[in-house]
Amino acid sequence: MINLNAICALLLREALIFFREKERIVAILVSPLLFLFVVGKGLAGSSPVPGVSYQQFIFPGIMVMVILFTSITYGLYIIWDKRLDFLKEVLAAPISRTTLFLGKALGGMLGAIVETTLLLVIGAIFVLPLPFWKILLCLAAAVPVSYMITNLGLTIGARMKSMEGFGLVMSFLTWPMFFFSGALFDIATAAPYIKLVSLFDPVTYAVDLMRVIMFGYGVFPVWVDLGAIALFCLLTTAIGVSAFGKLQQEK
Repeated sequence: MINLNAICALLLREALIFFREKERIVAILVSPLLFLFVVGKGLAGSSPVPGVSYQQFIFPGIMVMVILFTSITYGLYIIWDKRLDFLKEVLAAPISRTTLFLGKALGGMLGAIVETTLLLVIGAIFVLPLPFWKILLCLAAAVPVSYMITNLGLTIGARMKSMEGFGLVMSFLTWPMFFFSGALFDIATAAPYIKLVSLFDPVTYAVDLMRVIMFGYGVFPVWVDLGAIALFCLLTTAIGVSAFGKLQQEK
């Protein structure tokens, strides 16, 4: 059974921790901004969308990059909670593992949405002017995407015992997920093996959906993007809840 009060309490704790670490908010944006303003301007590649520069074309992908790195890194806090024994106290509370997982997932989503909002504001000013309704649609699309990736980070964190191990696994997953997503190029003209791998990459559909919102250009129909994201959300939720269920046995 899901306890809404417990979910709100967990979300509040994670929000307080996130906003206390102001340097973390700035640090996460460094790599995406380098890609956007250095790679985007320096490479000056071609864009398949008429009237859209290469820098503007990769902007949706860089926005998803922020969601990817912010959300999956959140799994580190599970390992930290283990060391502080906070997790043991929560596991001893009369709440279900599903409640614990959802509370943690919402906390990770909060950080990703804040970072995404900051990048959207920067991008709307310096890269691609967007009407307010498109900014709202981008933020709405960022919600399930951040939930999906946060679930993945929490699952990894629940199974890892050291931060060093988590960092290695995270690097092994995040960069391939980012590069195969088509964030920096058009999948429609990519090599066949890249197209094949990208179909199994959840970030691919997130990037494609953001491009549809911003430019009206997408490799897949909108319903495919939304369906794939919804499917990955369900899968990562089921896997994550299962991983948190095993935490109860390991405490």
